[in-house]
Amino acid sequence: MTIDFSQLMREATRLTQTGQLTQATQVIQRAMSGRLTDPPQPAAASSARHALPDPMVLEGCVAEVLEDKGYENNEGSSNADVPSRGYVRSEVNAAVHAEVHPEGPTTATAQLQEQFLNATFAHDGQLHHYKLYVPPARAGQTLSLVVLLHGCTQNPDDFSVGTGMNALAREQGFFVLYPAQAASANAQRCWNWFDPAHQQRGRGEPGWIAALTRTVVTRHGVDANRVFAAGLSAGGAMAAVLGAEYPDLYSAVGVHSGLPVGAASNLPQALAAMKRGSPSHRGPRAMPTIKVPTIIFHGDQDRTVHPRNAEQFAHAPHGDLPNMQTRHGNHTAANGRRYTVHTHLDRGHATVERWQIHGAGHAWSGGNAGGSYTDPRGPDASAEMLRFFLAHPLRARA
Repeated sequence: MTIDFSQLMREATRLTQTGQLTQATQVIQRAMSGRLTDPPQPAAASSARHALPDPMVLEGCVAEVLEDKGYENNEGSSNADVPSRGYVRSEVNAAVHAEVHPEGPTTATAQLQEQFLNATFAHDGQLHHYKLYVPPARAGQTLSLVVLLHGCTQNPDDFSVGTGMNALAREQGFFVLYPAQAASANAQRCWNWFDPAHQQRGRGEPGWIAALTRTVVTRHGVDANRVFAAGLSAGGAMAAVLGAEYPDLYSAVGVHSGLPVGAASNLPQALAAMKRGSPSHRGPRAMPTIKVPTIIFHGDQDRTVHPRNAEQFAHAPHGDLPNMQTRHGNHTAANGRRYTVHTHLDRGHATVERWQIHGAGHAWSGGNAGGSYTDPRGPDASAEMLRFFLAHPLRARA
């Protein structure tokens, strides 16, 4: 019997528009597999919670509704069947903004305007979780991408709320990618920026984050000249690694309350650098070169990561630009918070900005109190990072 593929896909679209995501996925699976009857339902959905179901492959990616929205639904299961070639499995978060017309159902165009996707990405036999904010469509525009790395004990949902980056992305039009660190990789969900296995191009955490970034750029038609990375604390330290190891991918980076590349090569060194600042000797990575424009935020009362790290980072060698000039400016935020901006310039253009937030601790400056490790008093680190990023496209730097 011949299957009307287009009819099944229209039915899947209708189910998606009405919020029946699981049913929509079953219809898509029927269309792809050639089955006309509904697939058998498991006797107990909870018993298969940690299983990795057979993926439905579409153009090298995997699109499938996940029963479990957590970031650890692969723990306790084997990765033996996870392909080494990267793929994406995603689900549309329930909080999708859509326009509802009184005369009819939600339109497909409106449904696709704004999404917060919860997804997984397979790389080198490992499954990694992430979330992706897709902004409202802007006709004729190719949008940029900000890769945002959370700090220890955080996750993408918490970090998206705390930074307010999704709201900024909605207003100005850019994608936000939130890779998630697994508790199985670090008990506190810290990025392992201090481990040599995660400090080099094509290896460990930088390797899979860069691979995921490239997948998102290709799949969503992102402007490859405007791909940026930023993070808080351990996430900031990993963003610095991405800038050092992938200057051909990330055109600028933001480091908030983090540490410079080469600050440590093991856990004891990491704790020492966090407490006192980075020593001047760390073997071959002792004096890392800043390869991409970098904006740094750090509270001068940070008791978790010493503010000296920010100063040391800003004064690292700047590639083949030995004649950098520095200017300093003192400012006051609207609520009275004082801060100083140290700008390092090359021929009049800022290549490094260091924002010294007076009286601030270990928290995202200007963040939303609904997230962890935030300081709503400002200045607004998210807005200032975006301003700095957009002024440094890859093509212009090259």
